[in-house]
Amino acid sequence: MKELSRSKTIGLITFLVVVWGISWPIYKIALAYTPPLLFAGMRTLVGGFLLASLYVPKWKQIRWRENWQIYVLSSIFNFILFYALQTVGLLYMPSGLFSVIVYLQPVLVGIFAWVWLGEAMNAIKIMGLIIGFLGVAAVSAGGLSGHIAILGIILALLTSLAWSIGTVYVKKVSPRVDSIWLVAFQCIIGGIILTALGSSKEKWSDITWNAPYLFGLIFGIILGIAASWVVYFMLVNAGDASKVASYTFLVPLISVLSGTLLKYCHRYSSFSSIRVYRIAVWQCRSDLDIHYMYWYRCRIKH
Repeated sequence: MKELSRSKTIGLITFLVVVWGISWPIYKIALAYTPPLLFAGMRTLVGGFLLASLYVPKWKQIRWRENWQIYVLSSIFNFILFYALQTVGLLYMPSGLFSVIVYLQPVLVGIFAWVWLGEAMNAIKIMGLIIGFLGVAAVSAGGLSGHIAILGIILALLTSLAWSIGTVYVKKVSPRVDSIWLVAFQCIIGGIILTALGSSKEKWSDITWNAPYLFGLIFGIILGIAASWVVYFMLVNAGDASKVASYTFLVPLISVLSGTLLKYCHRYSSFSSIRVYRIAVWQCRSDLDIHYMYWYRCRIKH
């Protein structure tokens, strides 16, 4: 795939980190009204069919006989394991902390891309990735609250590992498959498996079809699944996998900030929206002011 222009790359990265950042607290809220596996399966499966329906005119690029193993393996790591572990893990710890642990992923991608793809790696790059992760954790620390379980931490680490392997695998096989159909089949295959697992272990009657659930589901289908994964693999295929992954360090920051805003909106629901915004920003501002420039310098060096 040809390289993207600088302006297009910046625009796609901005879209990606914002959508993924706000998705964590949105999913956390929706999970109060739905079993986790059914929620993950529904948004993934419907998102995959939506993407496939839009790309039907280019169905010849599927080449199923040649590429079915790629579709299945990538769906296992990037969707089945990633979304199953993520969705269940969010039940055991705050969305902000879970996202911070998951975004150890850029460090793992840097290592795996060096080993499997032969991408450049040196001590400075490794230190840059580690410092970037620690910087994000430090900035996010002020917004972390709630019950934390060991199981949640383990699930977050496994989520990060699965996503890292899936990202590097997709980068390795990208010359052999169409990226849009790859995302579509990952969603469809992963969605079928997750929905089947959910149907066997959970009850459809436990879903509460209210506004928070429907908003989380629709957001996940359109932006959280279909659009964001197309953008992510477009960026990965067009550039250095570890470098693209490093930009996702911004996601936990947005997750913590948006989660804080939503928490205060719920707690102070009788307040005006402007007042809620001011309260949340006042709560987060001190940590952001102290750590942001430190983190930014680390990213520039990297």
